[in-house]
Amino acid sequence: MTDGAQRAPVRSPAQAARDGMVLGLAVGASGLAFGAAAVGSGLTVAQACVLSLLAYTGASQFALAGAIAGGGSLIAGVAGAVLLGSRNGLYGLRLAGLLGARGARRILAAHAITDESTAMALAQADPAAARAAFRGTFLSLYLTWNLATLAGALGAGRVGSPTSFGLDVVGPAAFLALLWPRLREGRTERGVALAGAVIALAATPFCPPGLPVVLAASAALAAALRPARPRPAGGQPA
Repeated sequence: MTDGAQRAPVRSPAQAARDGMVLGLAVGASGLAFGAAAVGSGLTVAQACVLSLLAYTGASQFALAGAIAGGGSLIAGVAGAVLLGSRNGLYGLRLAGLLGARGARRILAAHAITDESTAMALAQADPAAARAAFRGTFLSLYLTWNLATLAGALGAGRVGSPTSFGLDVVGPAAFLALLWPRLREGRTERGVALAGAVIALAATPFCPPGLPVVLAASAALAAALRPARPRPAGGQPA
């Protein structure tokens, strides 16, 4: 595979923003599941909506609702949610230079960082398209997620279990679809993916929810610290 074949497809900023908006609409629908789960765990409709507005990180919100529903303390639930959301800080380090946000806009950009907005931004071939994809994903996902949270919370007692509709797998499936082209690029990418999966699976029986995902990121760190191997003549990857 040549270097050119490994590069992300070139999209205009408008196309990138549109793709991000489509993804945001699809993933945001899973807010129905969170709204219903939050009310089912004992939160009020208002508390569920405020959590989506201010926390805006689905996995952490589900972890908090699950901890409360399981009888855990609020402190334990918040600690688990913060731990799970800590990966967004790593995303922020990667995106800081790409987004170029300054001043108060950095706060908004930090709030907009999710798995989906990060993946859409990094999938673009140029900075302008990356910023457009990031904004498009955030705007559609934030709006849809919060509206869906409200709808799920209001209808929690009427729609039954949200998992029966398969909404709980929308986010992971969409994220996997974004990652799949990267996994086809070379041995390093596949090695990182495999190592991360092994770490997460090994840690799951022994760690609280969220920590296995954070630990899995060490696979990418190990690959980044590994000395680069020179490529042979002709542009083929080593």
